[in-house]
Amino acid sequence: MSSDASNTDPTPLALKLRRAISERGPIPLHDYMQACLYDPEHGYYRKRDPLGRGGDFITAPEISQVFGELTGLWAAQVWMQMGRPQPVRLVELGPGRGTLMADALRAARVAPGFLQAVAVHLVESSEVLRDAQKATLAGVPVQVHWHDDAAELPNGPAIVIANEFFDCLPVRQFVFDGAADVWRERVVAFSDGAFGLATSTAVAQPPLTAASHGEPRDGDILEFCPGVEPVLATFAARAGHAPLAALAIDYGYTNPAFGDTLQAVRRHKFAGLFDAPGETDLTAHVDFSRLARLSEAAGFDVFGPMPMGEWLLRLGVEARANQLLARASAEEARAIAQSVARLVDPAQMGALFKILSWTRGISDPPPPFGGHG
Repeated sequence: MSSDASNTDPTPLALKLRRAISERGPIPLHDYMQACLYDPEHGYYRKRDPLGRGGDFITAPEISQVFGELTGLWAAQVWMQMGRPQPVRLVELGPGRGTLMADALRAARVAPGFLQAVAVHLVESSEVLRDAQKATLAGVPVQVHWHDDAAELPNGPAIVIANEFFDCLPVRQFVFDGAADVWRERVVAFSDGAFGLATSTAVAQPPLTAASHGEPRDGDILEFCPGVEPVLATFAARAGHAPLAALAIDYGYTNPAFGDTLQAVRRHKFAGLFDAPGETDLTAHVDFSRLARLSEAAGFDVFGPMPMGEWLLRLGVEARANQLLARASAEEARAIAQSVARLVDPAQMGALFKILSWTRGISDPPPPFGGHG
C-alpha cells in the first residue's frame, strides 16, 4: 500500500473517513475524492472560498478581466445565432466568485437586446461561494437565480458556461494486474496511522474500454470520470425542446493515455493526496476526447477541443488588451500584459487549458470555430 505520512493532527473529515474505513473496509478512491470535496459537513467546497491569494488556487477570470469579457461576447454572438430568443438562460456551472459572469455581462452590453433577454442561472452548492457571487453580481442589470443542481434549471433556450467545472468531478481509477490479466479498482485504506492507496482484491470491469489507450501493462492506471454523463444527459434532455450552446473551459488532454492525473493543491502549492482531507483541493485532468465523444453521442454538434490560447487569440484578446493598455499606467500595463500572457502563452495556461463547445438547434458553428472539431 502506498501511503502519505502527513496524517498528523487529523481534520474532522479525516476522522469521519477513518471511521467509515474501519466499518466498511477500504473505500473507492472516487468516494474519498467525493467526500473531500462535497461532504455535506466538511467538504472542501462546502465551507470555504478557495480562490485568490488567500485561497488555494486562481482561475482564468481572476487572472484577467479580458477572459470573462470575451466569454460574454461569445455568449452574445451565440444568442444571435440562436435567433435572439427571449428569454434565454445564461447558465454557469461552478461560477466561483461570480467574476466571470460580472465581466461577461459588462462586455455583452454592446449586443443590442442581449441583457434584456438574459436571465442568469448559477449552479452552485457552496453557501460561502454563493455569498461571494451575490456580492460580485449585486449591481448587474439582469435577474440572477441560484440552483444546487443543473437538473433544477428551468426549460428554454440556454447558453451554458463551465469554467474549471469538470476537473472537480470525482474520478475512479483502475490498476492493471498484469500477472492475472485483470483490472482492479484503486481504493483508499487506513492502517498504521495513515491513509494510503491500495488496489481492491476484487476484479473490476472499467467502464471505459482500454482499447482507446493501447495495450495495458502491469501497473497501468486507467482513469475515469463517471460524473460527465449525467451532466450531458441533463443538457441533452433540455436541448430536445430548445436550442442550447455550451462551453467547457478546463485543463486536460486530448489523447487518451494510461496514467494518474489526480492532484492536490493547497495554498497555491501541490500537496499530498491525504494532506488535511476536506481542506485541500483535489482535481483531475479532463479527458477532452471522451467529453467530445459523449457530447456527440448525446446528439450535440461538437466543436474543438481547441487550446485556450488559440481560442482567446481568435476571439480578439490582443485587441481588447490593447484597449486596456491605452489607458493604463506603466505599472497597470505591466500587470495587464503579464496576465494576458499567462492565459495565452502555451508555456503557461494557453496549451494545457482547452476549449470545447457543443450545440444543438443552432445551424452555424459558435465563434471562433469554423467547422466541426
